[in-house]
Amino acid sequence: MDRTFTVDEARALLPAVIEEAAAVVAARADLAEIDFQRRSGGRSELGGLPELKGLQARIEEILSGWSELGIEVKGIAPVLVDFPSVLDGESVRLCWIEGERELAWYHRTELGFAGRRPL
Repeated sequence: MDRTFTVDEARALLPAVIEEAAAVVAARADLAEIDFQRRSGGRSELGGLPELKGLQARIEEILSGWSELGIEVKGIAPVLVDFPSVLDGESVRLCWIEGERELAWYHRTELGFAGRRPL
């Protein structure tokens, strides 16, 4: 979906993104623990292969939902998303990374994360 967001539209979606990102972070940690225990021959209290597959599916469900909204998923460790936008006639990405409390950064589309600037 090719969509551009205003700053206000992106900020309105951010509380839901933050809540879902917390679910991704929790699933990511559980997934890492189960996978480590499986590879080391142990058993995790969090479960085995069925739980691992369930966690993978949950993460994919959240990421797919964001993509359907037009949000670009750049990473999950840490969770990093971009909202395509236009500022002063220039293509930019409104940028949010796990741990931030608000949408306060952007970067020119072609510069990526390294070009982040405050809104």
